[in-house]
Amino acid sequence: MEGVLPIWNFRRNRSIIGKMEASAIKRPIRVRMAPSPTGSLHIGTARTALCNWLFARHVGGAFVVRIEDTDKERSEQRYENELIDGFLWLGLGWDEGPNPVGTAGDRGDLGPYRQSERTAIYKKYLEQLLADGSAYYCYCSKEDLETQRQGMIAAGLPPKYSGHCRHLEAPPAGKRPEVIRFKVPETKVEFHDLIRGKVVFDAALFGDLVIAKDLETPLYNFAVVVDDELMEISHVIRGEDHISNTPKQVLMQKALGFHEPIYAHIPLILNADRSKMSKRFNDVALANYRDRGYLPEALVNFLALLGWHPKGNKEVLSADELVAQFDLERMQQAGAVFNEEKLDWLNREHMKLLPIKDLMARVKPFFARAGVAVDDEALLEKIVTLQLSRAKTLGDFVAAGTFFFAMPAYEASLLAWKGAPLAEMKSSLEDARTALAAIPAEAFADRERLLGALDPLAAARQGRGPVFWPLRVALSGQSASPDPMEIMEVLGREESLRRIDAALKKLAATA
Repeated sequence: MEGVLPIWNFRRNRSIIGKMEASAIKRPIRVRMAPSPTGSLHIGTARTALCNWLFARHVGGAFVVRIEDTDKERSEQRYENELIDGFLWLGLGWDEGPNPVGTAGDRGDLGPYRQSERTAIYKKYLEQLLADGSAYYCYCSKEDLETQRQGMIAAGLPPKYSGHCRHLEAPPAGKRPEVIRFKVPETKVEFHDLIRGKVVFDAALFGDLVIAKDLETPLYNFAVVVDDELMEISHVIRGEDHISNTPKQVLMQKALGFHEPIYAHIPLILNADRSKMSKRFNDVALANYRDRGYLPEALVNFLALLGWHPKGNKEVLSADELVAQFDLERMQQAGAVFNEEKLDWLNREHMKLLPIKDLMARVKPFFARAGVAVDDEALLEKIVTLQLSRAKTLGDFVAAGTFFFAMPAYEASLLAWKGAPLAEMKSSLEDARTALAAIPAEAFADRERLLGALDPLAAARQGRGPVFWPLRVALSGQSASPDPMEIMEVLGREESLRRIDAALKKLAATA
């Protein structure tokens, strides 16, 4: 294969191999991410892709993306597009393929490897297995298989294929092949997992595996074996839900005379109650988090920490810092709990790290999506600066800041402090307006000056509530917003007084 990287320096990266012998490493370090385009990009798939990318970048290896679209009925182009867009948004560019990208960028006509474009390759190896007797055509119908299954259950045996067609010397009269099966030897299959150590399966429990519907339609467990060999994949890093596939793939590797990659099965992502995070019952599409306003930097940081621990206590880490530290030896075996509060915290911390102009540029599309035109850069900068300590996501800037650009409609009753008479609120707001009007425009950014004008009114009314509540509502039109001094600092004198006047008119109309 052209462009392969130098052989991995085993001594420099000994910790990643653990107890494995140096002689086991015979290939350049190459990992792959092989998602199926049969649904939206799941947060777990993104995390697996990240682990592969971090591993490759840490050791100076190659990261390959391969779309496993052998399931023709369920695979859709829109899901492939979502996979590609999601990886690029996270910054997980792949290093080779029809369109290597290396780093994130515009999608354009980018594309990784696709199994649907490699059918002739799989056919060659299916024919090889059929020719040497390692595979055979199976003529059993669905009804035949169900009868066999029920018979085994009735006999107290674990259900598996009976091997009915394994020794046929000729096709049954009047029947056509249903599938191609691989002859599974009754043996123990052992492999070393970088995270779990020695793993052993009893292949006698498998039955002969279906590896293709026909010569033109290979299935997952077979196609992945061929691809991993021809793409010279050195390490297969994937979720632990794939661990039961590994012995089946190892047996096919041996039958074909292929190399066996080094395996590492990372822990699954769990809900807070430690149940498995499910695509069906959880809103876990990566696009959901992007649309809510999580930064890709924060998601990369968060996903890396699911089941893996860096050295030291620092948790807010850039992609470069993660690459420098990533080591599979620090990956835990137990499931990793998805804690959205932790994600919120990391996102806030990463937003704080951004230059203000960069953060403003990322916030703008969220205002546009909400139908709010942002044509005042100075005002946007004030809003972003004000909300930065409170916002968890980019979307929060919009939820808390839209009223700065366009005053929402609200009922006069909202101006009342704890059910106080509206006439009393009108009097309080009039006093506040008089005090604020005496402050020059250049001093409206001075919080202490604003407080100095309002506190005597609060003292006269025995508390800030009767003064500050109607003023805050008059300025924001909302029941929950920053305090009135912060709002006035952003709005300035002219707009603040205009909004107070509008509230007074609203109160006058209720008299």
